[in-house]
Amino acid sequence: MYKKKILVDLDGVLNQYGQAKFDENFIPDLKDGARDFIKRLANDNELYLFTSRNLLLASKWLIKNDLDKYFRDVTNNKIPSFLYIDDRTICFKGDYNQTLKDILDFKPYWK
Repeated sequence: MYKKKILVDLDGVLNQYGQAKFDENFIPDLKDGARDFIKRLANDNELYLFTSRNLLLASKWLIKNDLDKYFRDVTNNKIPSFLYIDDRTICFKGDYNQTLKDILDFKPYWK
């Protein structure tokens, strides 16, 4: 069966980023519900963890949280994918004026 490739961001999507001060050597705890979300998503999709963090640190975080089995790889490159899941993104829907408005109104979900 063909599986769609999906990139899932680490900070703010899978962990409690934004609720603590950023530390490049420490990745915050797993968000409530993230494990079940990833488990369900991995059933029909090929998942890649997308992060700007140190890739070894991110890989260890996946292992620590028993999520490594759901991800094909960890990357800091935006590889061609069916979908990108990120907490700091604006979806372009063909209307530049609306996109500019969305940018001006944008706030991270935790604010």
